[in-house]
Amino acid sequence: MPTKIGLISDVHASPEPLNQALKIFAREKVSKIICAGDIAGYFDQLSETIDLLERHGCETIIGNHDQSFLEDNPDLKNNPEYRFLQALPQTLEYQIEGKSIYVVHAHPPSSQHGGIKLLDQNGNIIEGQKNDWIEALDNFKYDVLIAGHTHQVFAEQLGHTFIVNPGSTAFNHSCMILSLPDLSVETFALEDQEIVRSWNFSYLFNQKSNYPSAKKKSGA
Repeated sequence: MPTKIGLISDVHASPEPLNQALKIFAREKVSKIICAGDIAGYFDQLSETIDLLERHGCETIIGNHDQSFLEDNPDLKNNPEYRFLQALPQTLEYQIEGKSIYVVHAHPPSSQHGGIKLLDQNGNIIEGQKNDWIEALDNFKYDVLIAGHTHQVFAEQLGHTFIVNPGSTAFNHSCMILSLPDLSVETFALEDQEIVRSWNFSYLFNQKSNYPSAKKKSGA
């Protein structure tokens, strides 16, 4: 039997789609739930969102919106939400079913900004971006890279690394289940919405600005 890992990211203080993802994971009997950061930001139900993550034992890293919340709210240091976000690690590492796994919010080694952008605004692979990241991850020593941040939904083999972004539960309306050791991925739609493969405010202003050079953004 394969080991199933539930993957979520960029929940952005919106508990409803998160709760639906957690119900899917329970139904599919996942062994572990990993969240690739950005618990805070955009919406205003942070306490309820954190409660769901804690009650379901989600293993979570910090994202850029979480870091901004901490920096912008020093007066809340004694609040449970602040303490939860402050305690989050920047990255996670696992060995599961013989596969080495690395979790980061944006891109290795521990960036919360930039991120791995492989898709255009219609959700199609940009071959130049894909090739840049294959080169940038050439020395990356893990079998699987789980990332979020970019609000893009994809699972792609880039050289020797299988990279997975489950997308934002809030904006892409998506979550994923990664099966190991076969590296298969199933993507689930949330809230009766169609999955948005690529969602980003910057498309409204300058599509080209959404694709910085991968070679300047990577590390291992």
